Amino acid sequence: MMMELENGTVTTEFFLLGFSDHPELQSVLFAVFFSIYSVTMLGNLGMILLITASSQLHTPMYFFLCLLSFIDACYSSVIAPKLLVNLVSEKKTISYNGCAAQLYFFCSLVDTESFLLAAMAYDRYIAICDPLLYTVIMSKRVCCQLAIGAFLGGTVSSIIHTTNTFHLSFCSKEINHFFCDISPLFSLSCSDTYMQDIILVVFASLVEAICLLTVLLSYVCIIAAILKSGSAEGRRKGFSTCASHLIVVSIYHGTLIFIYLRPSTDHSLDIDKVTSVFYTLIIPMLNPLIYSLRNKDVKNAFIKVIGRKLLS
Repeated sequence: MMMELENGTVTTEFFLLGFSDHPELQSVLFAVFFSIYSVTMLGNLGMILLITASSQLHTPMYFFLCLLSFIDACYSSVIAPKLLVNLVSEKKTISYNGCAAQLYFFCSLVDTESFLLAAMAYDRYIAICDPLLYTVIMSKRVCCQLAIGAFLGGTVSSIIHTTNTFHLSFCSKEINHFFCDISPLFSLSCSDTYMQDIILVVFASLVEAICLLTVLLSYVCIIAAILKSGSAEGRRKGFSTCASHLIVVSIYHGTLIFIYLRPSTDHSLDIDKVTSVFYTLIIPMLNPLIYSLRNKDVKNAFIKVIGRKLLS
């Protein structure tokens, strides 16, 4: 899989410029990003192991949280290892096939996470608004169907974005970014990318609209049900149950909208780099911390698992 440049030559690789404006900071950036990636993997893999090992966490809510941790670990791993290698290498290259694969897996996992967060909002809606039928409605079969739907939605969306991007002819091999993202690749195109921009905005907007509408409708019903609760303690518990998920959804979708749904004339690749660091590396690190620090069930399960290990 190769692409001919406008001048007739064939490119088999791209150069990722990364943070080349500040070469003196390469070692510092490596230490920072390596620490972030290590905490991300430790937190997300730890969350997966904890949920798997604790029978009290074998509920639909934690099934989706386990999948969320898996996706965060995967899509951070699509970006971070190559970034770390390039920070300590003189030749900061990525093959043409590798660039296409990185974009495909990144888009697939990001959109899968969007659909999964919507499924988690629906799960909270059923748990709070129809608690007596919760285990019946959110059966293992339904949970698996929602999870498969999230992965299929992410896969289809990613195929569209990757095909849309790599049908372009490129005039340059230098990607002004630290990974193969859509906007930096569009900027390398020799031809007009108007139609590609339209396709990107249409499908990105469609995914965002479906996911955010599901979250919004779920939480309107949830808030209405909580406010009808007779006791202040019941309202407090209801809001506490949903707070972590709302924080994650707000940060995640706010960043995606800022990156991908702004007009192309407003794009600054330097600003996009900083924002991309936030949602490719920081958010996957924060998610398990947000859910664990605000969740008594997770903390109690952790204490029990550690206690069993110490006793054994």
